[in-house]
Formats: sequence, C-alpha cells, structure tokens
Amino acid sequence: MEVKDIFSYDWSYLLPEFIILGFATFLSLLDLFAGKRLGKQVIGWLAFLGTVIAAIFVIINMNALDKPYSYMIDMIRIDDYGNAFKLIFLAGTAFAILISLSYLKSGEIQHRGEYYYLLLTGLLGAMVMASSADLITLFVGLELLSLSSYVLVGLRKKSQLSNESAFKYVVSGSIATAVLLFGMSYVYGLTGTTHIYEISFRLAEAGMAGYQFLVYTAFAFLAVGLAFKISAAPNHMWAPDVYQGAPTPVTAFLAVVSKAAGFALIFRVMMISFFNVSDGTGSGRFFFEEGSLYLGLMAAASMIIGNTMALRQTNVKRMMAYSGIAQAGYLLVPFVPPTSLFFGEVIFYLFGYLLVSFGAFAVIMVVSREQETEDLKGFAGLYHRSPVMAIAMSIFLLSLAGIPITVGFFGKFYLFMGTLVVENYWLAAIMIITSVISYYYYFGIIRQMYMRPGTTEAPMVVPKGIWTFILIMAIATVLFGAFPGLVTDYIQIHFNPSFDFGNMLSPSSQ
Repeated sequence: MEVKDIFSYDWSYLLPEFIILGFATFLSLLDLFAGKRLGKQVIGWLAFLGTVIAAIFVIINMNALDKPYSYMIDMIRIDDYGNAFKLIFLAGTAFAILISLSYLKSGEIQHRGEYYYLLLTGLLGAMVMASSADLITLFVGLELLSLSSYVLVGLRKKSQLSNESAFKYVVSGSIATAVLLFGMSYVYGLTGTTHIYEISFRLAEAGMAGYQFLVYTAFAFLAVGLAFKISAAPNHMWAPDVYQGAPTPVTAFLAVVSKAAGFALIFRVMMISFFNVSDGTGSGRFFFEEGSLYLGLMAAASMIIGNTMALRQTNVKRMMAYSGIAQAGYLLVPFVPPTSLFFGEVIFYLFGYLLVSFGAFAVIMVVSREQETEDLKGFAGLYHRSPVMAIAMSIFLLSLAGIPITVGFFGKFYLFMGTLVVENYWLAAIMIITSVISYYYYFGIIRQMYMRPGTTEAPMVVPKGIWTFILIMAIATVLFGAFPGLVTDYIQIHFNPSFDFGNMLSPSSQ
C-alpha cells in the first residue's frame, strides 16, 4: 500500500467530521467566554446548525464517491456504509438538540452549554466509529462516544436518580470496554495487526493453522463487549436504570445514536474481520457457522428478555429501555447470517426506529413534565386533554409493535423475510412470538390514554416547537409506512445495498 504524506490526501471527504469538531470546539469556547451574556438557546441552535451543515457534506460525499477512499494507511475509510450510518447519527443528534431546546428550559440542567457540545463530541465519536478501518481509531471513536454519554447521563447533578444511573453506566461501560479490549488483544495476538481488513485474512490463516479455539475466544469476548453498546443480551442490564435516570433527550440519543453506532461497530469488527475464518475442515466459514449461531442466540435472548421484562414495568422510560433491548435483538437478526439485502434491511429499520423513538420520547418528555411523574398512570386520559398528542403516541407505539401501516411494520417485515431466505425458521418464530408479547405493554399505554380517567380534564399545554416536532414524526411514521419505497429506493440509488463481501474486503481507493 502506498504511503502518503498529510498533504497528499483529499481532506474534503472528512469535512463532516471536521465541521462537528469545529462546532464543538467553537461552542465550548463561546460558552466559556460569553456564556453569561449569551442565551443558552443560541448555543443549542448553533449546535443544530452544525449537524445540518455536516449532513449536507455527507450527502455531497455520497454523490462524489465512486469507491471507498481511505486516510492514514487505511485507518479511516469513507464509503457508502459509513455515510449511511452518519446520516442516521446526524439526524438523531439534530432531533435530540431540537427537543432539548424545550427540555432545558425547566432548569434541571445548569450547564446547558456543556450539554450541547457534549452531544456533538458524542456524535463525532459515532462518526469516527462508522468510518474506522482499524481497531485503534475504532476504539478512539468508541471511547469519545462513551465518555460523552457518561457525562450527559449525569448532568442533572441535583438528581440522585441521575447520579446513580451515571455511576452504573460508567461502571458497566468500563467493564464492557475491558472485555472488548481483551477480545481485541486476542485478535492482535493472532494476527499481528490492528487493521480490520488485514485481520480478516490473517484470522483465516490462524484458523487453518489450528488456532480455532483462540479465534472463537476472541469472537466471544468481542461480541460480549459490543453487546453493551447496543444494549443486547448478555450485556443489557444497564439500560433500564440509565434510561430512567438520564434526561429524556439523552435517553433518546442513547436509544438511537449510540445503538446505531454499536451496529456500525459490529459490522466493521465482527463481520469483516471474521468473514474469511475457516472452521478448520475446509467445509465452511466460521462466521456463517459458529459465529452466526452465536449472534442468533444473542438476538433471541434479547428479544425474549426485552419483551418479557417490559411486561412488568410501570415506569414508561424503563419500559422503553426493555423495548430497546428487544429492538436490538430484532436488528441482530439480519446478521444471522447476512444476505444480499442485509444493508437495506438494517438502514431501513434504523431509519424507522429513529423517527419513532424520538417522537415517542418527545411525548414522554411533555407528559412526564406536566404530570410530574414518569409512571404509566401519567398518560391516563391524555386523549381527552390533547387528542393530537394521544394519536401521535399511538402511532409511535403501533410502529414499535410492528402494526400496519407504519414504518415499523415494514422494518420488521423486511427482517422477517430475510430470516426466511436463510431458513432460520426458529429465529423467525421467536420474532413473531415476541412481537405479539410486545402488544400487551404497548397497548397498555394506549389503554391509559383512551380508557382511563386522568386527574384533570384541562387541556394540556404543549410548547409549539415540540408539538410541531411530534406531529412531523407521526406523519413521517405513517407516510414511510404507507410508501416504504421512498426510503428503499433512495438506499438503492445512493448506497448500493447489495451486500457484497468481496467488494467490502477489497482494498480502498487511495
């Protein structure tokens, strides 16, 4: 591979990352020197502007790139897969900032400026993760996202619940990071390199040389460590406490952006690195045999645990946390094993989950603040107080449950059909059974809104900005559920969703 100096690269492809870094740095300095004279809303709107500008340059990269472009001896790789995830990250962070503008007016968080640029640094970490082609840069991005998330969860310093959840998040996250690094150490010991695409071929050689057990060990530790980022079994128990204790916009950020970053990481590390590893008999490949089965068991456990534990919850944010664990299980299904439609299935599901999650958490934020409780009883009589809010929340819940015609229905439908293609009938059966179980707790909220009397019949006061945001999310959920081709066609045109491992493993353009 040709070695270039720093001036030989076309740095324009990294403009989205540079823009987010620049805005985060600028906002931190602005808050430091002009924070008391400048309204905190200004910093929020500037952070939102930064995400919009970065998204524009990601779209420009999509149209300009014919094949992957790499930096620093292929440590960073700009390609269609990374760009697709970056759009998810940027949209999720922009939505989090929009609902935060209303949330922060309550005064629960004193350091509002820090809040916004911590969101940007977390976003930057996620974007680095999506484009990393080396374990070193990948770990740097992971820790940048993780450290930002730890602080964001604990920003309500006067809340004992927030402090407790932040402490649990840091401890469990540190353990998960240690497990992940332990798995990476095995990979490096077996291959002598940290480059993900070289690891793929060298692990294959290690497997053929009789080191299958060590390859399995590395895979298992990596899978357990990465399960933390997507809140999947067996590393999922942090989610309910953290979701409950974190500020609601941060909860939505973790549910979508952090989870999506985890799946980008799983692709880069697990699928590419272990794709070529033989089982030692010459009759198959490790990933499509033992590795695929392991991820299938993780998916099944996540779906079962998430949906059954959600049945017992009375706190709506804890319920959404267990729902998120189940969603992680659904999203693992296309990995077991991946088909040619893998890319489109994952991106479409994450797109729908983005709309639904932020819409639902925006409603939860308004209701819990007005009722001063996050319990399910806070939704009692919502339809009589704010019909639009109740209908919108119903749409979001129906989408999470996978009911037609919502974007969530087609998301699960595509995953289900992909499972049938590879003849994983047992996993398809678990998807159906657990989805039916989820109806009970999703419809439990709907029952509260329409069939239970509230403490008052007075109309609910909803900030105009939040009301507009929720309405747009609800309309988009129905629109893309009625016309899913609007998304799938866009993916097909701009991202080439035909998943070709041989192409993904080929050297990138320099």
